Amino acid sequence: MGNDTEYQAWRVHEKDGKYVGSEETCRVADLPANEVLIRVTHSSLNYKDALSASGNKGVTRTFPHTPGIDAAGEVVESGGAPGKSQQVIVTGYDLGMETPGGFGEYIRVPAEWCIEMPSGWDARRAMIYGTAGLTAGLCVDKLLRMGASPEQGPVVVTGASGAVGTVAVEILAGLGFTVTAVSGKKEQVGALKALGAAEVKSREALEASTRPMLKPVYGNAVDTVGGVPLAELLKQIAPGGSVACCGLVAGPTVETTVMPFILRGINLLGVDSVEIPLDQKRQVWHKLATDWACPKTEASARDISRGELDGALKAFLKGESVGKIVLDHSR
Repeated sequence: MGNDTEYQAWRVHEKDGKYVGSEETCRVADLPANEVLIRVTHSSLNYKDALSASGNKGVTRTFPHTPGIDAAGEVVESGGAPGKSQQVIVTGYDLGMETPGGFGEYIRVPAEWCIEMPSGWDARRAMIYGTAGLTAGLCVDKLLRMGASPEQGPVVVTGASGAVGTVAVEILAGLGFTVTAVSGKKEQVGALKALGAAEVKSREALEASTRPMLKPVYGNAVDTVGGVPLAELLKQIAPGGSVACCGLVAGPTVETTVMPFILRGINLLGVDSVEIPLDQKRQVWHKLATDWACPKTEASARDISRGELDGALKAFLKGESVGKIVLDHSR
C-alpha cells in the first residue's frame, strides 16, 4: 500500500476555543511511524472518546485528532507478528488519546498493542464488547480472584445501563450470581432484567448519608461510576466482600472512612483496562468469546456511521447513552 493512500476519518478540530468533529479525508502517510498498519472496519464508543471529542485535555492534548480508543480490523502491513491479513483487536494504551484512533479507517500502532481475534469472532462482534466489555470482564475476573461467590449474597452493579454495566450484569448473572442493578434510567428496568438482573434500583438508593456504616446488603460489587455512589456502596458490603472500581462518571472523589475496611475486612479493587499486560487482556478476551459470552448484549448492540458520531458522543456526556454502540466504517 502506498503512503499516498487516502481514507476517511472522523476528526476533531479546535476552533475558537470550541471542539468540532466531522468527517474528512486523511492520508496513510500522515499516520505515526509504527510496526503495524491496520485497516479498521469497526470501532466502539466509550466515555473516554466523548471526553476526547469535547477537548478534555486529560485525555487528548493535541488537535486536530482522531478519537476512538477501540479498533478492530485487518493487518495491512506488518514487520512480523501479527502477520499480514490477520484479524486483530486494539484497545487501550494510547490509541485514540494522542495516537490516531479507531474513528479512522486506518491506524498504525506498535505490534505489542495488537490482540489476535478470538476464534469464531469477527471485528463487529469484538467491538460490541470493546474496552467497555473488556473492563467488565476484568472487574468480574478480579472479584473471582478475591473469592467472590454467589453464596456471599447479591452482587450489585452501578451504572448498570451503561456500556460496562450491561456486560457486567450479563456475565455475573450467567455465573449464577443474584444481580442487583443500579441505574438512573427508569426506562431501562425491563432491559436490565432481561440481561439477568434480579432487581433494579434507582441511583437514589446510593445517595449520600452521614453514617459511616450501613447494614451489609451486598456480597460484592462492580462500580462503574465512582463518587458518592461508591462511597455509599462501601458501607453496604458484607464482611470479606469486594468492590471492583472502574469508573468516575459520578465524580473522581470518594469521601469515606476506614470503618468498612477494618471492621468488615472489605476490599476495594482498582481495575485498569488501558496499560495492563497484553496477556491479561488476552485471557479476558478469550473468556468473553467463550464462557463469558453475552448473547443478549450482542443482540441489542446498535451500529452507527461516522456521520452519527457527534450526536452519540454528546449523549455520553449527558448521561443519555444506553447499551453498546458500534461504529461501522462501511455504513
